[in-house]
Amino acid sequence: MEQQNLKNHARMHPLYHYVLSIFVLASFGTAITYLITSWIHGENKLLSVVLFLLSIVVLITFMLLRMYPLRAQDRAIRAEEALRYYILTGERLPSLLSIGQVVALRFASDEEFPSLCERAVKEGLEPATIKKEIQQWKGDYNRL
Repeated sequence: MEQQNLKNHARMHPLYHYVLSIFVLASFGTAITYLITSWIHGENKLLSVVLFLLSIVVLITFMLLRMYPLRAQDRAIRAEEALRYYILTGERLPSLLSIGQVVALRFASDEEFPSLCERAVKEGLEPATIKKEIQQWKGDYNRL
């Protein structure tokens, strides 16, 4: 795997992000179209409602399938970065850091991590700004 940096650190899973998302959205759109046309023509109303509800279930499942693992990873990252901050400074990670800030800070090298944490708290830096401020990028090759 090539060295991570600001431009290439985002990970996309083609089967999930492109193929499955298109199928889910197409199914949802088709279900809406079928629901509308069946009600206009007065045919298969029950079937159209059932298909519409099933498409909503699939859409919700699709979103949760991505959100739950990311939330778990965010919690693990917070714990890892809190430990790293404690090892580097002997103090607790500032509680005012948002999870988005902590996730962005994980890319900072040990040398710039503590000072960048302090700046993020004092200046309220956005995660995208934090990533841009990192001089020595530390790749995260395990995040999904």
